[in-house]
Amino acid sequence: MPELPEVETTRRGIEPHVLGQTVAAVLVRQEKLRWPVSADLGQGLTGQRIMAVNRRGKYILLVTATGRVMIHLGMSGSLRIVDSAAVVRPHDHVDFVLSNDKVLRFHDPRRFGSIFWLAGADNHELIDSLGPEPLTLAFSAPYLFARSRGKSVAVKNFLMNSHVVVGVGNIYANESLHLAGIRPDKPAGKVSLARYLRLVEQVKAVLARAIEAGGTTLRDFVREDGSAGYFKQALHVYGRGGEPCLACGRALVEIRLGQRTTVYCSRCQR
Repeated sequence: MPELPEVETTRRGIEPHVLGQTVAAVLVRQEKLRWPVSADLGQGLTGQRIMAVNRRGKYILLVTATGRVMIHLGMSGSLRIVDSAAVVRPHDHVDFVLSNDKVLRFHDPRRFGSIFWLAGADNHELIDSLGPEPLTLAFSAPYLFARSRGKSVAVKNFLMNSHVVVGVGNIYANESLHLAGIRPDKPAGKVSLARYLRLVEQVKAVLARAIEAGGTTLRDFVREDGSAGYFKQALHVYGRGGEPCLACGRALVEIRLGQRTTVYCSRCQR
């Protein structure tokens, strides 16, 4: 599933092509996604100028004067910019036809994504309860420490809870905990303030590096093949179970936490 850096890369990739453009039409070929596409999407959005392209957690928000389009890519979804005459492929479910003769096309083979129209100042329950953005000042060690008191849940699962902080998915939770020297299965309530300070620093650093790496592939968002161009980066632990730790050489341990693959170093993380 795309994580926060991939979604931010998508936001940055489409923004120059859609910002300031008027939506000439909305074509919905398949309304049955994870939730049905909002029935009033076309009526609400057609004729509106896109004033901003924002992100909240893993949701991309196209902002107009009369409302917002809230898009989630799900497990296999992508957004790409194509010419209006581009051939429609299987799983191209929704087109946002723009005034510059381009189309913002939503492609989703597994149909786990979603598209909602939020009229006026309406919010949505899926974003109302989200925690702070990890790259903002609201996400801090004192905040994380206070939220974790009395929690017996594993610190990795705590960190991946979108009600605590948004966008720290499995890859980046593994990486951040390793760099902070914290075992992923340690109870969240047993982690000290000093160690949360280190963890918050690493979460911010890991996500920032991933976003910057994604920025080198923005040209891919205008390819007709729809390849998203997600970044590749050297990972310290994720996907390396059984391999030597890059810091100490001990074999990395692979376990399951919350049905997610979790890798850590039993020497470097405690």
